[in-house]
Amino acid sequence: MAAKLLANLIIMGSGILGRAVVQAYRKALENANKTGVAQETLNNIRRASRAMTEQEARQILGVTEQSSWDEIVQKYDILFERNAKNGSFYLQSKVHRAKECLDSVYQQNSS
Repeated sequence: MAAKLLANLIIMGSGILGRAVVQAYRKALENANKTGVAQETLNNIRRASRAMTEQEARQILGVTEQSSWDEIVQKYDILFERNAKNGSFYLQSKVHRAKECLDSVYQQNSS
């Protein structure tokens, strides 16, 4: 008898809690749309998906505009390997994208 009562209480409580979570989520979405947070988030995602600038690539690799291509490749190798062993995949991919960006810049300048 007590087990049946306890089971009913758990089921009713989880139903109430589930409805409250859904209601809170809807309210959060509604508030985000009112305050513009949702639009700002979309803009940040769009901004992040843009190609890396030459300046950002140079900062990531720690090189200057006067650096030779050999220096850039050397910095790339060091940073890429360091992040491959005990770093993060995110940083490793940023290093790779930085080298790709500077590669295109140096190819344009050599043409």
